[in-house]
Amino acid sequence: MENVENLLIEHLKRFQAGQDRIERKLDEVVQCIGHLEVSVAGLGRDFAHGEESDASISVRIDRVAERVDRIERRLELQD
Repeated sequence: MENVENLLIEHLKRFQAGQDRIERKLDEVVQCIGHLEVSVAGLGRDFAHGEESDASISVRIDRVAERVDRIERRLELQD
């Protein structure tokens, strides 16, 4: 009977050790996911900044086009 109890205790110890390894790995995975979330948020911020820059450039191009049109009208260069 004592031998059976010792075997059970050994198995329980192995299960506990396995559980501990799984918990450590899970903690690592959760930490990696957190880093990925931060990276994705940064990419979103960078993308938004790029969109803002594109919009600003578009506005500037429109203003230059309007000025060129006015100059052409004044100089009577329009087609």
